[in-house]
Amino acid sequence: MRPLKVAVSCLLLLASISWGQSSSGPGSNSAAGESARLPVTRVILYKNGVGYFEHAGRVRDNQDVNVEFTTAQLNDVLKSLTVLDLGKGRITGVSYNSNAPLEKRLGSLHLPVGSNPTTAQFLDALRGARLEVRSGSESASGRLLSIDEREIPIKGDQKVTIDQVSIVSDSGEVRVFDLNPTTSVRVVEKDVNEEVGKYLGLVASTRDQDVRRMTISTAGDGERNLLVSYISEVPVWKSTYRIVIPNEGKPLLQGWAIVDNTVGEDWKNVELSLVAGAPQSFIQELSQPYYARRPVVALPENAMITPQTHEATMAVAEDAPPPPAPPPAAMPTRISGNANGALSANYDRLSAFAAKEPVGVAGGMVGGAGSGVFKTGRPEVAPILEAATTAAQTRDLGDLFEYKLKDHVTIRKNQSALVPILQARIDAEKVSVWNPSESSVLRALWVDNTSALTLDGGSFNVLEGDAFAGEGLMDAIKPGEKRLLSYAADLGVLVDAKQKAENQRVTKVVIAHGVMTQFTQEREENAYTIRNRDTSARTIVIEHPARPGWKLTDDDARPAESSASFHRFRMTVEPRKTETLLVKEYRPITNAYQISNVTDGQIRFFLAAKTINPEIDHALRKILAQKDSMAALDAEVGSRKARISGITEDQQRVRENMKALKGSAEEKALVERYVRQLNEQEDRVQLLHREMADLQQKREAAQKTLNDMIEGLQMEVTL
Repeated sequence: MRPLKVAVSCLLLLASISWGQSSSGPGSNSAAGESARLPVTRVILYKNGVGYFEHAGRVRDNQDVNVEFTTAQLNDVLKSLTVLDLGKGRITGVSYNSNAPLEKRLGSLHLPVGSNPTTAQFLDALRGARLEVRSGSESASGRLLSIDEREIPIKGDQKVTIDQVSIVSDSGEVRVFDLNPTTSVRVVEKDVNEEVGKYLGLVASTRDQDVRRMTISTAGDGERNLLVSYISEVPVWKSTYRIVIPNEGKPLLQGWAIVDNTVGEDWKNVELSLVAGAPQSFIQELSQPYYARRPVVALPENAMITPQTHEATMAVAEDAPPPPAPPPAAMPTRISGNANGALSANYDRLSAFAAKEPVGVAGGMVGGAGSGVFKTGRPEVAPILEAATTAAQTRDLGDLFEYKLKDHVTIRKNQSALVPILQARIDAEKVSVWNPSESSVLRALWVDNTSALTLDGGSFNVLEGDAFAGEGLMDAIKPGEKRLLSYAADLGVLVDAKQKAENQRVTKVVIAHGVMTQFTQEREENAYTIRNRDTSARTIVIEHPARPGWKLTDDDARPAESSASFHRFRMTVEPRKTETLLVKEYRPITNAYQISNVTDGQIRFFLAAKTINPEIDHALRKILAQKDSMAALDAEVGSRKARISGITEDQQRVRENMKALKGSAEEKALVERYVRQLNEQEDRVQLLHREMADLQQKREAAQKTLNDMIEGLQMEVTL
């Protein structure tokens, strides 16, 4: 029959192992003998999903402190961690548990053990180590030889398999012990103990793989203040408001913020600030190893470099700057680093100041007084309205603004909270709003932010008459700014909008410097018919679109205010009444014409369209008449050029004929005839040239007259 394998637990066997380390934990050399946890004392959350965290507390002598965070925070912490020892001490190192896979981290140990070994596999990895084994009244010490299996018969033909440990004593004696619940094994060698401790520490770290523990080692004398700060990715905090409309008096605005704690530890009694802004931030995978590709350079085969000596300096140039002076002995500055790249600085002057007054080191961040065992001195903000009930202080920070909670808060990790940020009285008027993009009229509050507080954008709901009246969304509102906040449909008001467009008409003509400019207006009229079916008067706000290029006429009722997209007209309609709002607009259009290019057909068109008057028509026709006279002179010049061209062609024909008569019997008679003809043609050409010169002078005079007429025509006529 097949033997039955019996598993024996290793944990009981190792219960008596001495790890050979200090009780204060790995790497601790503190006088107090243990590592302390540095609590979160201050949190600032931003709208871009970034949080600023401060841990503060006191350390004594060479003490280690721990800060916990999640794996998701690791990259942000590595690129923003700031550690300041505000006393006469320094930071000697910052370490954290790796995020490499467990199997890869176990591979760096000298124990060839996997992540889930049996007792036999674990002890087999200790082969050759010095052990002390006890089983009942028997005991022995020596080096581990082997771990073997042995079958033991039980009832009938059944057998069980047990593990045996074999050790060799210093005298060479081999002793064998069965591994059972009464057997204990003690590792005697200190180095092996340390390896076993590292192994168990790595295995234990897998219980909470998402948590990273950062250990900060300090060195110094006495008690000192320690400040640790960093940024981390966090959920975006949200704003939500309640607007309570009383029967009398100003409405009450109550603001809340929704905050989520998803980091690696609790926020206990922390100073919380909420900033509505988005400082620039980015993600960089600093926790991942990067390897640069280096070029391979071959060694030169014939490079035989002779050792050299260099002469000593005999003189220093007169204009050379003196060497820098060492820092004053009273204020030494020590900067230390470690393998993780963390830097720290110890300033005796700062620590001396901290002994007298609270010191704030926030890396340029914003906030108020600290809390807990370590306090930071920060400027107070101005008092705000209703200080007795307001839960947070606010102040503008350029384009940002901050809500700093007066009371410290506690939010456990992986929990969320609704915290109050403001409570104040504001000016608000109930109105009905009509917008062309909406199919119905909306009830709204026309809010005037008289609270002196900047209101962050978010959702809001309205309570009226001890009941829920509606809800909506709003953008950020600065102090003194007005804003419409709609929250419900208004069933008591109807609005009917109609549009009527007029034909374009020229309103003015200006002629100057040879250009005629016609100013035209395109007009539209919008009629809004408003019916109040309710039993009480209603204030109606009509949002009329503000279109590019269109302007309101001067004779219209002026809008109460205008936004980038709308003109808001306000009017009151009595119960059961109907009112009409007329909004008239115009769009100016400009057309320009060169006077010198105007034709008779265009003038007739302008007259028919009534875009010019008879005075302009008479002036333009005088210019056309002058252009006609110039055209007649141009025609005369052209006619004479054509006649000269014809004579020139005929003369060329005659000369060709004279060449062909050479040596013939008729040459003499015909040549005499051709010579007389050429003389007559030459006389006519000279006459035509004189006529053309006269015509050209007349044409230049006419052109000058036309230019003077055009330049001198200055008119401005309103039609």
